[in-house]
Amino acid sequence: MSFKVFREVLPSGLTCVTVEAKHLHSAVCSVYVRVGSRHESATTNGISHLLEHLFFRGSRRYPNSVGMNAAVEAVGGNLNGVTMRDSSYYYTPTHPDGLGVSLAILGDMLTQPRLVHLETEKRIILEEMLDEVDERGRDVDVDNLTKMQLYGGHPLAFKIAGTPETVKKLTMADVRRHFATHYVTGNMVVGVAGPVKHDEVARRVQRAFAKLPRGPRIEELPPTPRATPAFHFVRLEESQVEFRLTFPSVADDHPDAMALSLLRRVLDDGLSSRLPHNIVEKRGLAYSIAASIESFHDTGSFEVDGACAPEQAGAVVREVLTTLSTLRRGKITPDELRRAQRRFEMHIDFLQDAPGDLCGWFAGTELFRASESFDEKKAQARRVKLPELRRVAQRYLSAEGLVTVAVGPKEAKGPMERAAAGARRLLG
Repeated sequence: MSFKVFREVLPSGLTCVTVEAKHLHSAVCSVYVRVGSRHESATTNGISHLLEHLFFRGSRRYPNSVGMNAAVEAVGGNLNGVTMRDSSYYYTPTHPDGLGVSLAILGDMLTQPRLVHLETEKRIILEEMLDEVDERGRDVDVDNLTKMQLYGGHPLAFKIAGTPETVKKLTMADVRRHFATHYVTGNMVVGVAGPVKHDEVARRVQRAFAKLPRGPRIEELPPTPRATPAFHFVRLEESQVEFRLTFPSVADDHPDAMALSLLRRVLDDGLSSRLPHNIVEKRGLAYSIAASIESFHDTGSFEVDGACAPEQAGAVVREVLTTLSTLRRGKITPDELRRAQRRFEMHIDFLQDAPGDLCGWFAGTELFRASESFDEKKAQARRVKLPELRRVAQRYLSAEGLVTVAVGPKEAKGPMERAAAGARRLLG
């Protein structure tokens, strides 16, 4: 390997992860926080995302956003933040010589934020939400709609940005409580990857985050896996139908996770793999089709997304289910498995060229568990055999918990619903 990984719990209780990658010419500084929409309530939904916005309004040492951004840009950086369902992260690329500046800005921003201009940021977020709704205010985002069906009353079903109703009611007192609870030493990991030295990184992190209060790691209640199928359609008069078929699966460290990952690559890993070949290239049924896996530390889902003309919607869903049924029957060739394994290993190798990917793999994972080495992950992939692929296909690609969500013109609803109902016959 062309890099070395160091993990250290600093005297403050904050975890610092450094990936020394001498072959790179740039570095990335990232701060990962175990807070997202699943850590909210029905009345505070959207507060994690709102807090992310407020951090960029300035801090004690950098009291306005212009000065804060100018300082990090002067060392080749670009401040960014992302809120997800189970975590948030803040990062900037940096020239290696600017490591101290970048960490100092992130540290001040996340430990001593000014938390000002609340109403302005709320208005900005309300504008952002318009991308997810139609002119009547109905949610038309396939991901949001799927999570609501898949997780029901569990907080994983909450929208990341919240709703207009919840965001409008959030107060600065709510924001400060959320900040004090989640932005503590045990609930955060600082990661740096690039041509850097761990001793210097640890020293600078300790200094930059000296004001971070001690506190425990946040724990969550896992969701109850969905055990019955669901079909949900939102009428939207557009030229295409967007849809997603979702199968409840497992967390990313589950013993079956690697076989599922390779199964996904058999389905969709280039135009020569099954889904794009069968549905797009061979039959011309859809504009796009893709398979993916979304994993949290305690659950996951196996997903097939697509977009097609309304008159093709039923046929596309049937063809997807038919393709999945071949996996359940074990019709996977040794060449397909070897290709998936080789493609996975190349993906792992490619991660070494990107400091952000290295940081996410080793530091981001630390929020939930110890990360595997690249060699360990490759070995896991090589150990998977054809019977295991068939076993996980039969176990997880089942009609029992299948969630089908679609957004599009009304004429697509009937054919799609009938096709989804046929999943029990095709998949069992």
